[in-house]
Amino acid sequence: MEWLLVFSLGAAPFGRAIVSSPMPEDRWFAVDKAKHFAVSAAVQSASHRVLRANGHDYRSASWHAAAFTMTVGVGKELWDRRQGRVFSWKDLGADAAGGATGAVLIRQMAP
Repeated sequence: MEWLLVFSLGAAPFGRAIVSSPMPEDRWFAVDKAKHFAVSAAVQSASHRVLRANGHDYRSASWHAAAFTMTVGVGKELWDRRQGRVFSWKDLGADAAGGATGAVLIRQMAP
């Protein structure tokens, strides 16, 4: 899982190279970011619960759910790029924050 963080941080300076057209305004605090945050929190929580129900221990379920959550987020950005929209690193930041929040909420409810 650490490789995902290292890759994300290491690839950050190249974010503009992914975008072929001028970037529209991509604000940190926007309705789109709130949606990314909420969906990622829900994906993290739901996938963790499904993994736990299928026999994974808490730690394994947490890491797998986090990987799945970020895969969904990156997939969404790749889809945006394919549709001619901007690949947003800020959206991925909102996804990461939402996933972390989902993990904390699950931890608070874990037996």
